This record gives sequence, C-alpha cells and structure tokens, in this order.
Amino acid sequence: MTTTTPSTGPALRLVIAEDAAVVREGMVGLLTDRGLEVAAAVGDPEALLEAVGRTRPDAVVADIRMPPTHRDEGLRAAAELRRRHPGLGILLFSQYIETSYAHTLLADGAAGIGYLLKDRVLDVDEFVAALHRVVDGGTALDPDVVARLMRARPTPGALTPREYETLAHMAAGLTNAAIAARMGISQRAVEKHTATLFDKLEIPRTTDTHRRVQAVLHYLECREYPESRKDAPR
Repeated sequence: MTTTTPSTGPALRLVIAEDAAVVREGMVGLLTDRGLEVAAAVGDPEALLEAVGRTRPDAVVADIRMPPTHRDEGLRAAAELRRRHPGLGILLFSQYIETSYAHTLLADGAAGIGYLLKDRVLDVDEFVAALHRVVDGGTALDPDVVARLMRARPTPGALTPREYETLAHMAAGLTNAAIAARMGISQRAVEKHTATLFDKLEIPRTTDTHRRVQAVLHYLECREYPESRKDAPR
C-alpha cells in the first residue's frame, strides 16, 4: 500500500471496535495523534452498531473476530452496517489471512471497503492512508491477503502477466504512482496496462474510480481461471 500522507482537510470521524482493551486504547491513541477523531471505541458488535447509529462517523475500524464466539462477528456487523448506512467506510482487520472473509466482505461491492492484517496497523501512515481510501470510496486490501487471493484465483488467460500484476496491486489499493514504483516501470506504462486491462475485462468507461472498483471485483469474483501461476506479486 502507499504510504503517502493524505491531504489536509476535516478530520475523519471514526468508530473503533476491538474487544482487547489494550489494543483498542492503543489504536485510539495512535489515530488521535494523527489528527483523526475517534467518536467511540467499543468492544463488541452490538455496541458497534449502536455507536455508529448514534455518532454517524465517516468510517468504522473493526476487528473481524469479536465476542461472543470470536469467529466472524465483526464481519457480520460490517455487513449490517453497509445495509443500514450506505456510503460508510469500513476497514476491518484480523490477525489471520482468511480469503473467505474478503469474498464475503466484498460480495455486495468493493467501494469503501478495506481488509488489513493487524500487523499493518503498526505502520500508522499506511493505516491512515487506507482509512482515507475507504472513506473516499476506494478499496484497501492487505498485500498479503491479495497475494493469497491471487494464489487462489490465478490470472485469466486474456491478461498478460504484467497486466495481471497491475490488477493485483490495484486490488491492494495502490495508486498508479505507487504501482509504478512497486513494479519498477514508468507511471505511463502503468496507465497503459490499466487501460488495456479495463478494455479486456469489458469495463465501461465511467469514472476512473468506478472502473478500478469494477476491475477489483472481477479479480475477486472470477471462477474460471487456470492453475496457479508463479508470477503473482509478493
């Protein structure tokens, strides 16, 4: 993910949901120090739903595994929040890579959705940048999650390895400039790969943000791929 500091503007208003009090308070401190406003910090899904309805934040940051079973309560709460509050940015995190979580989370669309591993929270610049992306209607998928998804759903034959690598980095939420730096090519080359894969995937020419979201959805939803390839970006 990009580590570019988001542009200045009104502070993002957040609700945090994490059942471990030490982690929860640590996140509140880190994000507050970076100028974000934490409207509420809670420890269970029911409190999360109530806090969002009461405080109307820009985004939610929530652990996927929360009480009472510590399985997917946070994920199910996120789905309910998307139903109740369209346009709410949702950034979920987990200690584990579970591709099924990503598929469930993105089933109704990738706009305004993020899924990061807990270790990624320690890089506060990346974490804050991810929050801004989901609030702006983009996606923020952890690079390790993307790599696992790629191994599970390898490249469609219509895309070249370079185009598919571009698509994978796009799924992680990187900008064209960040993709160029990651791949060691010019930004113009990235734009060419992006335009070509949009055409190959038959994604209509609407806004650039919408086309990127549709490309990510295609990447995650495609089922008729050949066997895994070795050119997946790490």
